[in-house]
Amino acid sequence: MTLALVSRPDSSAPALEEVTLPPLGPGDLRVRVTAASVDPIDTLYAGGPARAIFGLSGTVGLGFSLTGVVVGTGAETTGFSVGDPVAAVHDDVTAPVRAHAEETIVSAAAAALLPDGLDPVDAASLPVNALTAAQMVDRLGPADGRTLLVTGAAGAVGGYAVALAAHAGWSVTGLARESDRDFVRRAGARALVTDLPGPSFDAVVDGAVLQAQALPALRDGGTFVGVTSASPATTERGIEIAIVNVRPDAPQLTGLLALAADGTLELRVAGRVPLAEAMTAYDKVAGGGQRGRWLLVP
Repeated sequence: MTLALVSRPDSSAPALEEVTLPPLGPGDLRVRVTAASVDPIDTLYAGGPARAIFGLSGTVGLGFSLTGVVVGTGAETTGFSVGDPVAAVHDDVTAPVRAHAEETIVSAAAAALLPDGLDPVDAASLPVNALTAAQMVDRLGPADGRTLLVTGAAGAVGGYAVALAAHAGWSVTGLARESDRDFVRRAGARALVTDLPGPSFDAVVDGAVLQAQALPALRDGGTFVGVTSASPATTERGIEIAIVNVRPDAPQLTGLLALAADGTLELRVAGRVPLAEAMTAYDKVAGGGQRGRWLLVP
């Protein structure tokens, strides 16, 4: 048994319960959780909308991003040993226990060793957010001298997208508040705008989930990359629309952790609370406007 945060069909608020861990599969890791981030998508699962979208009818675990220490390995698992510090994404939304727990079971294919120099608590803010940003930027293809607008450039996904795109050679402009200028420029943006401009950019990475509202910033024939939304953008003026659903990718996560360790990616934490006080973090995230992620620490 382990203490875990779960979503129940009869409640819009997450509940902390003693839950039985599923058996350790041949390619799995059993991980004692060091910290886990609360992301906006977690509030959607806890509050109900995502439950309906994915047809979840029973009690399910919560939480995507975590860091922890390996306490058990499956019979076919390689590259990990008991005692290893790891980061991981737990994307099985039907699992009874996920990241928001004292212990959990994750696929080794969704985990990476934590490099030296990273705070094992703060690093829990990275996995799902940086992977989302990286897979969005990858969808753009080579920079080739092109210009990019990142919306929500001071957010968790947008901030990583700015840094990763600048690192890949893009000429990046960030859309954010004036009060976020220092961070956005530090992440690698050449400029900051506080309002959407007219058709000025070759590509948009939509960290703010503006969808169609962001299209006027694109030149004809540009590329828009966003995430799943209830109101997705549709093509106009020859603009290519790409929607990214983040997927676990151990080698990519390893590379992103290395970029955080060398300072290319900045870990930002809004606050830390014990797992038993998870509703504090959930309420903060649901309210929006956070800079960095709230972390649950068992």
